[in-house]
Amino acid sequence: MRYSKLFGKTIKDTPRDATLVSHKLLYQAGYIRESTAGRYYLLPLGLAVQQKIQKIIKEEMDKAGAQEMITPILHPKELWKETNRTNSVGFELMSVKDRSEMEFVLGGTAEEMLVDLVRKFQVSYKDLPFNMYQFSTKFRDEMRARGGLLRLREFVMKDAYSFHATEEDFKKEYQKMKDTYTKIFNRLGLRTVIVESDNGYIGGEYCHEFVVESEAGESRFLTTEDGSYAAHEDVAVFKRDNKNIDEEEKPLQEVEAVRGTTMEDGVKLHKKPLWQQIKDVLFVDENGRFILAIIRGDYDVNEVKLMHSVKAYRLRHATENEIREKIHSEPGFISPVGIKEIIEKNIELIIVADSSLRTIKNAYGGANKKHRDLFNINIDRDYKVDSEGDIALAKEGFETKDGKKLIAKKGIEVGNIFQLGFHYSSKMKGAEFTDINGKKKPYYMGCYGIGLARTMATIIEVSHDDKGIVWTEAITPYKVHLIEIQNSKLKISGDEIYKKLQDAGIEILYDDRDVSAGEKFADADLIGIPVRLVVSEKTLRQSSGQAGEKIEWKKRNEDKTELLSLEQILKRVK
Repeated sequence: MRYSKLFGKTIKDTPRDATLVSHKLLYQAGYIRESTAGRYYLLPLGLAVQQKIQKIIKEEMDKAGAQEMITPILHPKELWKETNRTNSVGFELMSVKDRSEMEFVLGGTAEEMLVDLVRKFQVSYKDLPFNMYQFSTKFRDEMRARGGLLRLREFVMKDAYSFHATEEDFKKEYQKMKDTYTKIFNRLGLRTVIVESDNGYIGGEYCHEFVVESEAGESRFLTTEDGSYAAHEDVAVFKRDNKNIDEEEKPLQEVEAVRGTTMEDGVKLHKKPLWQQIKDVLFVDENGRFILAIIRGDYDVNEVKLMHSVKAYRLRHATENEIREKIHSEPGFISPVGIKEIIEKNIELIIVADSSLRTIKNAYGGANKKHRDLFNINIDRDYKVDSEGDIALAKEGFETKDGKKLIAKKGIEVGNIFQLGFHYSSKMKGAEFTDINGKKKPYYMGCYGIGLARTMATIIEVSHDDKGIVWTEAITPYKVHLIEIQNSKLKISGDEIYKKLQDAGIEILYDDRDVSAGEKFADADLIGIPVRLVVSEKTLRQSSGQAGEKIEWKKRNEDKTELLSLEQILKRVK
């Protein structure tokens, strides 16, 4: 490609909202342009990189035995209603109607579509397992699109879906996909951490993210120094230390407490440790249920864990009016003690306790009245809970179950794999296979995703310098960037070299513009192609006394240059 004819040249300016390196460089180097918020044009250079990424993913998925296909972009809304995901997804579904008033959603993920496809066939145990994947455009009406290609409303994803007769068989495929993703990201030049994560609106019981460590990322995870444990903060677990569990239980006591409404106010007034105080946080879910989460005072409630514990899709904090008028308690003085006796009769209240409340005795906290507190609160004796378990947010410095310190890190999620189990096949009628005994059974499923544009941006976040992008040979838009510094004394011209490299099947970008050498070199560094070739009077002069005219060879990520013949270059590039 002649650079003079390439659509999308370099530019010095950056978008006003660009804060991430990848956003700035992709824009400046002529890879992308924004259409509307969260939707981008991939210009010829950008599309070339995405196609290289797609090729690598396809090669590894095919090697793993997966089969490529494609689904329609418009999903019948009835399918999403079957699984209740019209209400439970973490983004707003985009709906459209056709001329016959049939409702569709623009697909953000395709579990329902694949289940619907497979149930159209008479599948038996002999046909299982199989894994089908696609490269398709996804639509997610994100509340906040940001970071260029890192959080989009429209993007191409590789999404795959596997179907199995048993959980044991699924686990083999899950491990195979872990290994396949590791190979894919290694080939793309990305070092990933496999992090336990939350399934969210996808469903199922567990999943893992492939995360590239970067301050530009939104994935916050906790790991250990030896890497033996890594989990997203949404699901990370830790060991609760016992405090005063050997202490005798003392009689419950109500005291005056003229204080503010924060935990710190309670500590300051009563001169007792924060860990001995009960933290009470009142939420309301999408069905109007009130959820009272109670936890040891030095810990915080993890809303994701809490949602799973009560099977809610969304939570919000209760308002002060709701606390007073429906619960008949007082903001900052809520207590599990006696709260179910004072609430409005038509209110459903669920009390969820964190297991940390078993590590303390004689706790203190509010009394459901303004400026009144309780001393010596003990679980089971003074209050009962509806459920108990892990609803605590893990933090740096806490310890794993085997005593290792947790370290907090940030990263970019480039891929994920999900256990779906029977989540979809149990909800969608006819999503079943015939087993060896002729009985109908639901499929056991998994799904696996990689966002291509996000992966492209991530590569730049970890592979750039102060001059621009540094592509790897695997995904560079062109293998060679040829620059001619025009001079009439040259016996071999840039045009000739360009043609010979093209004839040899080498992908080449040829800067044939009539601009300064400095501008050409700066643009070459910004665009980031791995090999730069320069033909000029200087290379002619330096090669005098040698057989034939030489061409300067330079790697984008190295400072040294070499003078090589065209034959040597052809051999080296091939």
